Amino acid sequence: MKAKFHLRKSKLIEQYETIKKECDIVSYSLKTNYEVGEILEDLTDCWISVHFIRSLEKIKDKSRILFFAQAWNVEDLDKIISQGVRMVVIDNEGDLQTLLEYLRNKEIKITLFLRMRMKEHTIHTGKHFVFGLNAKRVNQIILEEKNNPNLEALGIHFHRKTQNIHEWSMQYELKDSLTEETLNTIHWLNIGGGMPVKYKNSRAERLKYVFTEIKKLREWLKPYNIKLITEPGRYLAAPAIKLNAQITAIYNNNIILNCSVYNAAMDTFIANVRLEVDGECEKGHPYTIKGCTPDSMDIFRYRAFLDNPKVGDTLTFLNAGAYNFNSNFCNVEKIETIIEE
Repeated sequence: MKAKFHLRKSKLIEQYETIKKECDIVSYSLKTNYEVGEILEDLTDCWISVHFIRSLEKIKDKSRILFFAQAWNVEDLDKIISQGVRMVVIDNEGDLQTLLEYLRNKEIKITLFLRMRMKEHTIHTGKHFVFGLNAKRVNQIILEEKNNPNLEALGIHFHRKTQNIHEWSMQYELKDSLTEETLNTIHWLNIGGGMPVKYKNSRAERLKYVFTEIKKLREWLKPYNIKLITEPGRYLAAPAIKLNAQITAIYNNNIILNCSVYNAAMDTFIANVRLEVDGECEKGHPYTIKGCTPDSMDIFRYRAFLDNPKVGDTLTFLNAGAYNFNSNFCNVEKIETIIEE
């Protein structure tokens, strides 16, 4: 048996409907799980956040695309606009000026989101690039461009690191960052960065707190008639997908699987998440669950309590649908995704 991802449509839609109740628009960030994006386009009114021109082909209705600029030029803009994209996110002065010059004297109207830099709460100094314009400059641009005939609407985007619970007290910081004129001008506020889910090394209580903060933020925005957008990519994709892998060997309390973190669970490195195993115990006999490559870091779990596993058994990992893209390390193959109802 080859390792496989199993994507349940019903669970994906359940996750979508839960978060849609708490905001005006949900946008799925199309970075790795293209199957999730395609299902959401077909079965919901979800927007799709896209970061590369090549990814535009994955979405049929280009009017639902929120395109994130990064070092674009006029040729790029021609490709994007000609396909029908009319919503863009800008995070730097150069890309903004390229866009404004491109639109001048054209009969095109777009919705422009300015990505604002928010306070970073992390101990990993230097690991994360800090995107966005500072709050002072965002307020200035809103004032300068609010009557631009090429702008259908203005919005602000900011980013929260998904699993970092310390970055979700949003209302307080936004009050200090945005002027009353800005709040009375913009039409949209977009919370980027995903939403947390439960892993073996994270608590379920995180999600309750995040939902509370989103509700508070939405209530605060209502008097200004600002619509709230969320980008809960991890919250949508992770619970909807399980990973089934086969045990190929057991020795010295080590379990070897027929897949690798390099083609099944890159999130192990990206966000330091440890996938739960379906049916694992809270105590008993501990096993290290290792991937199939010779890399010493190719470890799904350092210590999982399992009830008498055997070679040939299937191990099922839960919440496996976030950053599950593959690499070409050791020529590991891309794992197939099976779509189920």
